[in-house]
Amino acid sequence: QVQLVESGGGLVQAGGSLRLSCAASGRTFSTYAMGWFRQAPGKERDFVAGSRWSGGPTSYSDSVKGRFTITRDNTANALYLQMDSLKPEDTAVYYCAARSAYLGHWVPSDFSSWGQGTQVTVSS
Repeated sequence: QVQLVESGGGLVQAGGSLRLSCAASGRTFSTYAMGWFRQAPGKERDFVAGSRWSGGPTSYSDSVKGRFTITRDNTANALYLQMDSLKPEDTAVYYCAARSAYLGHWVPSDFSSWGQGTQVTVSS
C-alpha cells in the first residue's frame, strides 16, 4: 500500500560519508515500521537499520552500529540513513522497506513494501 523511492547513493572513498533518502507515498507513513537493508553481489539481502516509529526505538546490525544513523520525518513521509566512516565492505545496493509497526522482525520476509534500491560503492 506504500510506494518507496530511494536516492542518495554514490561512490565514496573509505572513511567518507553518504546520506540516503527514502520518499514514501500511498498510505499513512506513521503506521509503518521502516527499515534499511542492503544486498551485495552474490549475497543475501541483510538488515542494516530499522525504526518502528518517529522518536521510538531503533535497531542496527552489529556491523554498522556506531557508524550509521536512521532517522525519519513522518510529516515529510521521508526516511534517512546517515552513513559515516564508510568501509569497502559497506558496498551494496541499499533498499528502503516498510512493514506493520506492530508485528514482525527486522528480516526481509516481514516487509511488504520495497523501493528500487540505490547503489553505494566504497573504494579502498
